[in-house]
Amino acid sequence: MEDQQRRVAAFVDDHDLETPPTYRLLDLVSEVGELAKDANESTAYGAEPDDIEISSDEVGDVLFALLALADDLEIDAGEALEEALEKYERRLEEDGSASSGN
Repeated sequence: MEDQQRRVAAFVDDHDLETPPTYRLLDLVSEVGELAKDANESTAYGAEPDDIEISSDEVGDVLFALLALADDLEIDAGEALEEALEKYERRLEEDGSASSGN
């Protein structure tokens, strides 16, 4: 993931797309909202869950926004993912569920 994060950072820099992390977070939420919209529309708002359709382009937009945010916050996305996987593994071993239970 380190390579992808560097590619996003270079793209942002090359195209003068710098913006504060707060705006990056809002962009990420907006992009995730587009995924939800696609899911809602393709499943008749949940009535036909097996019919879900989400484009890879929209997933790519979410990844771009997330990696740009991580870079702005000086968070290594790969390390953050490893930490999350370890956390979920611990939860599964302890409780049988990856959920935080909140």
